Amino acid sequence: MKINVGKWDRIVRVVLAVVCAVLYFSGVVKGAWGIVLLIFGGAMLVTAAVGFCGLYALLGVNTCPMKETKPLKQ
Repeated sequence: MKINVGKWDRIVRVVLAVVCAVLYFSGVVKGAWGIVLLIFGGAMLVTAAVGFCGLYALLGVNTCPMKETKPLKQ
């Protein structure tokens, strides 16, 4: 797996995961929608921790900045 999630993208994903958890555990969102919200938050947290998003890979999106490599002198 090639890392395709950048630093700011990871921060946003962690914040979204925390918001989802707070909404569920505070009782604002209940039932089936609450479970869906928890699964979404869990997916955001896992992709932030791993640095790889499968959906980004399918769509060809990469928010991770590439390291510049200097050409070799000949």
